Amino acid sequence: MTTSKPCLLLQLRPECAAADDEYRATRRASRLGADELIRIRMDEGLPDIDIDDFSAVIVGGGPSNVSCPHDQKYDYQKKFEPKLRRIVREILARDFPYFGACYGLGILADVMGGKVSTERFSETAGAQTMTLTDRGAADPLLENLPHSFRAFVGHKEACQEVPPGADLLVASAGCPVQMIRVGRNVYATQFHPELDSDGLALRIETYRDAGYFDPGQAAYLTSLGRQESVPVPREILRRFIVRYRNRGGQQEVTGPAASSG
Repeated sequence: MTTSKPCLLLQLRPECAAADDEYRATRRASRLGADELIRIRMDEGLPDIDIDDFSAVIVGGGPSNVSCPHDQKYDYQKKFEPKLRRIVREILARDFPYFGACYGLGILADVMGGKVSTERFSETAGAQTMTLTDRGAADPLLENLPHSFRAFVGHKEACQEVPPGADLLVASAGCPVQMIRVGRNVYATQFHPELDSDGLALRIETYRDAGYFDPGQAAYLTSLGRQESVPVPREILRRFIVRYRNRGGQQEVTGPAASSG
C-alpha cells in the first residue's frame, strides 16, 4: 500500500511522557511509520494547518475540558482551542476524515452544538464494557467485531446526549455516548482506542492528582487495568487508518476481526 499523505495527530498533553506515549501508542495501534504520523503538540502552539496536506486528522485526549469555563482553562488551551474549532468546523463542512478520542469527541460535539459537561457520565480510569448499536454493527469500522468489548476510559466530562446530526455507534451503561459518526468520514470515541495496560498505568501515575480518581486508588486501578485485555479498540483505530490513509475512504478494511477480551 502506498501512502501519499501522512496522518496528523493533534495532541494536548503538556506532560512529555504522556504525550510521547500517546504518540507511540497511536502508531502501534494504527501500524503507521514515523513518517506516516505527523504529531503537533498543541500545548506548544498550533500553527496554521492545511488539512489537505494530510490523509486524516486525529485529535487525542488530555487534561483539558471543553466545558470548563474560559477563565478556568489552561493558558495553552485558551490559545489552541479557537484554532482547533476552526479546523473542526472545516472538517465537518467537508466530511473530512477525522478520528477524535476523549477530548477529540468533546470538541467535535461542542462545535456541532451538542451538550458536553461534567453533569453526568464521568468515568474513572479503567476498563468499561462497550456495546455496539445497530448502526454501529453495520459501520465499516465496526462490522464483524464483537457486539460487546472492553475499552479503557477516564474522563471528567462527557456528551450528555448524542450530538445533533450524529449517529450513535457504541454505548455503555455508565456513559451512553461512547462512539459516534458524523456524515461518512468523521468519527469520535469517548474511550481511548490507543491505550493498552502499560499506557493506562502511565496515565494513572501522570494524572493521579488531577481529579480523575482518588489518588489513594492509583495502585488499585493500575492493578485492575493490568488484568484487562482490550484488543478491539485498537482494531477500530487500525481500521480507520487503513480506510483513510490513501484518502477518499475507498480502501477496503481488511484483516481478521479482533476478538473480545
